Amino acid sequence: MAKRTSSSNSISVRRAKSGNGWVLVHPSAVRDRAEDLEEVQSMIDAGEGDIAIDELRWLLGSCSEMIAGHFLLGKLAVEVDNDIPLARGHFGFGYMLGLKALRRAKLPKPVPALHPANRAFFDSGRGLCWSLHQLGKKEMALEVAEQLLALDPDDPLGLAGWLDEIRSDGQTVIEICSLWKK
Repeated sequence: MAKRTSSSNSISVRRAKSGNGWVLVHPSAVRDRAEDLEEVQSMIDAGEGDIAIDELRWLLGSCSEMIAGHFLLGKLAVEVDNDIPLARGHFGFGYMLGLKALRRAKLPKPVPALHPANRAFFDSGRGLCWSLHQLGKKEMALEVAEQLLALDPDDPLGLAGWLDEIRSDGQTVIEICSLWKK
């Protein structure tokens, strides 16, 4: 049974065709711009970050629900300008778009992180978690990582390790030599 929530103008959720989880369904406006997004990725690969930023802003101006566009703008904010607050904003917007759709669907599980329809959402969430941690917002970073892990408990992106690192503020959790002492 393919349960769909929301309208075709916003992100919705349906059961994966395999029946093994749930996937985000992106609006037709996002799907129609897939080729444009590929061109942006080519610009990034060619080292044309500033041009890619302008193109992404233009794309998002006509289609704000493009999670992948927000993820790429967040990534470029860090890589080009080292602007972590701006990155947090874009990562956060992409993450919240997906989370809002999942909440409307009553947070179905699992939501496979590696499914192509879900990957930009999870990448945005990881970017948000990273940037929140960089900005000293530990509790918020933990909340995002825990939500992503709840959605995909298989943890193919290794977020459980991030939880340990954030909780310990990068300090050594276990001193290997202590294992041998009596």
